[in-house]
Amino acid sequence: MRITASAVSVNVADPQASARFLIDHLGFAEQMSADGFVSLERPDAGMNVIYLRTGLASFKPKSAAGSAGEGLLVVFTVDDIDTEYARLCDEGVPIVTPIETEEWGERYFQMRDPNGIIVQLVQWV
Repeated sequence: MRITASAVSVNVADPQASARFLIDHLGFAEQMSADGFVSLERPDAGMNVIYLRTGLASFKPKSAAGSAGEGLLVVFTVDDIDTEYARLCDEGVPIVTPIETEEWGERYFQMRDPNGIIVQLVQWV
């Protein structure tokens, strides 16, 4: 087997709102979209992020659709967490967990997108 690409797909009420959050604040670009679907890319992210509208008929299996992002963290590792934290605070991004460092060396903070999805930036120190 050879894996040629990776993606995470997240159910949300408003795919365009979550997509706009990653585009505006984390530099993603829209790769493709349709009614109830947006696929985002960023060459250095290592995966695409796909947003699907909750209840979309094409989601299979229906039993796995679940609610919008419950218990999900979308996490990206960055080089300079303090600079990113200051920039995103200046941009007015809703920070739900201020920057902190865990004893095992994970320095991170968490923000909430318009659909309530938690996006976490991490730097290993």
